[in-house]
Amino acid sequence: FKNPKSFNEKLNWLKLHYHKPEFSLMADKYEVKNIVERIIGKEYVVPCLGLWNSPDDIDFDKLPYPCVLKATNDSSGTIICKDKNIINPTEIKNKLKISMNRNWFRHSREWAYKNIKPRIIADMYLDDGTGHELVDYKFWCFNGSPQVMYCTNKADDVFENFYDMSFIPLPINHGFRRQSPEFEKPEAFELMKELCTKLCKGCPDLPFVRIDFFYVGGHVYFGEFTFYDWGGMKPFGNNIDDIELGKIIRLPKQ
Repeated sequence: FKNPKSFNEKLNWLKLHYHKPEFSLMADKYEVKNIVERIIGKEYVVPCLGLWNSPDDIDFDKLPYPCVLKATNDSSGTIICKDKNIINPTEIKNKLKISMNRNWFRHSREWAYKNIKPRIIADMYLDDGTGHELVDYKFWCFNGSPQVMYCTNKADDVFENFYDMSFIPLPINHGFRRQSPEFEKPEAFELMKELCTKLCKGCPDLPFVRIDFFYVGGHVYFGEFTFYDWGGMKPFGNNIDDIELGKIIRLPKQ
């Protein structure tokens, strides 16, 4: 921590030493929508269909289906509700309460999550019509510029395929298998890169941030900001990648 060099070392240094009040808003699943709308436009924001202080406040009979329920303070625990006739409201409420009680600052010192007010939101369900899990396009932005990205999915069997900014495959392994065949380059790839740059410029100085997008029906939707990819705890397949990527991150002076 005194002289961090690798990618993971620097992410952990940032957790401990680089704190901006805006980070809590950017990590809040509800508040971030206002930030994204202000910087790049409402058309890139997944519509919010409901906001509650407690899962007990949700009227599942009036819930707009299909939708996605999640806690504003969590980075996992998303619940997809497709049909009100086959869901179990009690089970869903219990899962959401667990999500609301999860604090990633206490878990691994991810500072951005420390001061988020736990609430529940319902987002529009994104469906590309393929019957498969959505592809998640995750851009690693270093010092305000997207330089590396990976494609992954939301299925139980997770793949991570890394690419450069020309969508040429990179032999980076960050703990998950590579999908074969390769992911297809999305038509909106250049737009996603442009949006990354705009979001970085519209936010506080960001030595590193991951910006996620979905591409559904020819439309780009913002996913989330992540300041500490996998909490800075996910080993790479080799130390060279960890060190070389770490060189790109310019830490602020203290």
